[in-house]
Amino acid sequence: MNSRSGWRFTLPGLAWLLLWGGVPLLIVVAYSLMERSIYGGVERGFTLDAYAQLLDPLYLGIIARTLLLSLIATLGCLLIGFPMAYVIARSGRWRRWLLLLVVLPFWTSFLVRTYAMIFLLRDTGLINSTLMSLGIIDAPLDLLYTPGAVLAGLIYGFLPFAILPIYASLEKLDPTLLEAAEMLGARPATRFWRVTLPLAMPGVVAGGLLVLIPALGSFLTPDLLGGAKTTLLGNLIQNQFTTGRDWPFGAAASVLLLVGTFIALVWHLKRSDAEGESA
Repeated sequence: MNSRSGWRFTLPGLAWLLLWGGVPLLIVVAYSLMERSIYGGVERGFTLDAYAQLLDPLYLGIIARTLLLSLIATLGCLLIGFPMAYVIARSGRWRRWLLLLVVLPFWTSFLVRTYAMIFLLRDTGLINSTLMSLGIIDAPLDLLYTPGAVLAGLIYGFLPFAILPIYASLEKLDPTLLEAAEMLGARPATRFWRVTLPLAMPGVVAGGLLVLIPALGSFLTPDLLGGAKTTLLGNLIQNQFTTGRDWPFGAAASVLLLVGTFIALVWHLKRSDAEGESA
């Protein structure tokens, strides 16, 4: 099969993506350059007021908070997910069962899992009830509707996206390389930093992107676990298209988020190509 006939098989998929992905994105970009209608929606015209509005200190603070929490959540998922992926990759006959436990949360709705976090973190939840029954605290801790609750929800929700790519890299790691390093006198820490981590880096980078990109646009987790105290960029976009009725500003914020994720993907692709050429 030549390359030309191969492209023909991709045409239905590309047409589907362009219809339901590309066209809506173009509409969002067009809305971001229009004027806000008095009763909601947009009016014909060309203006950059929506993008200029993003430079307001209030919205810059929301963008900075979104970046900070998303980066911390990504780092947390990688720090937790790497040891778990390593154990799964070296677990032998238990590997399938451990992988099943990793993907098991996907069998339930993300909304249901977020409400489960609320039951754990609220004043009468399991954590506060347990601590009070043990006499560790006298009054419930303020766990819910805090940035910490949002961070915990993001890590819990996106942790499998970090584990699976790292596992895929570690599963292909040749154990004889570690044995050779050990025979040459390398200590466990040295073997990890000089052999295991460099070979697993493609999975680490891929897992980080798979966590970072949805975390940047997340609105359900901060809305339910953070309340009005922790507004992220995803909540801002949602509010502008619903209660705020400022479609151009919501579209401009969406375009900003889209451009940011696109830059991250391009950086990852260029890094992968550079590593492939050097190899």
